[in-house]
Amino acid sequence: MLAVFKNVLTPSNVEFLAKGMGLTLMLSVLVVIVSILFGTILALLRTYEKRFFGKLAGFYIEMFRNTPLLLWILVCCFMIPYGTIVIRGGLALTLYTSAVIAEIVRGGLNSIAEGQFEAATSQGFTLIQTLMYIVLPQCFKSIIPSLLSQVITTVKDTSFLQVVAIPEYTRSGFVVMGRYTNTSEVFMIFAILAVGYFVICFSLSCVVRGYQKRTEMAQ
Repeated sequence: MLAVFKNVLTPSNVEFLAKGMGLTLMLSVLVVIVSILFGTILALLRTYEKRFFGKLAGFYIEMFRNTPLLLWILVCCFMIPYGTIVIRGGLALTLYTSAVIAEIVRGGLNSIAEGQFEAATSQGFTLIQTLMYIVLPQCFKSIIPSLLSQVITTVKDTSFLQVVAIPEYTRSGFVVMGRYTNTSEVFMIFAILAVGYFVICFSLSCVVRGYQKRTEMAQ
């Protein structure tokens, strides 16, 4: 086992896998940031705008939430003629994740009492000011655990990008795997991939549980 470990974890393989992990983390962070912004806009439209834009936001959310992520990765990577393959893959992941986050944010918005809008209006707040200073801060405070869970899912979802040869962590592992024919060495690489994802996702899970405990104690 130790010999297999040494054969697989060579400096060049470790460097190659580290680059893949770096791309996975960079994509995850960018996708989550943009998805929170876009998802919040979609959620606001679907919750408070009941005409054209609200219905359009609802259609977008349902379309992406009820179709596979892999489909959108293939559509964006093979049908959009602009940008690098990494940008197109990141775009597909962002479009999909935005729809999921929009529903999380909408759940938080629905928990805000209608009376808060009336109270804000009586104090002279505009609708934008009410959303910015009163509604959204309370909304995000209540949905932080769900958002962090979606961050974990997004990190794992980046592995779908390996089907279009984007050199993220899983793809890097498959490339390294191609250099070996011994079954033990191939399984060792699978184990290394699993450990990499586990360390990141379990760390984020600990953050979620820690936040939930602090919230329960504060209440």
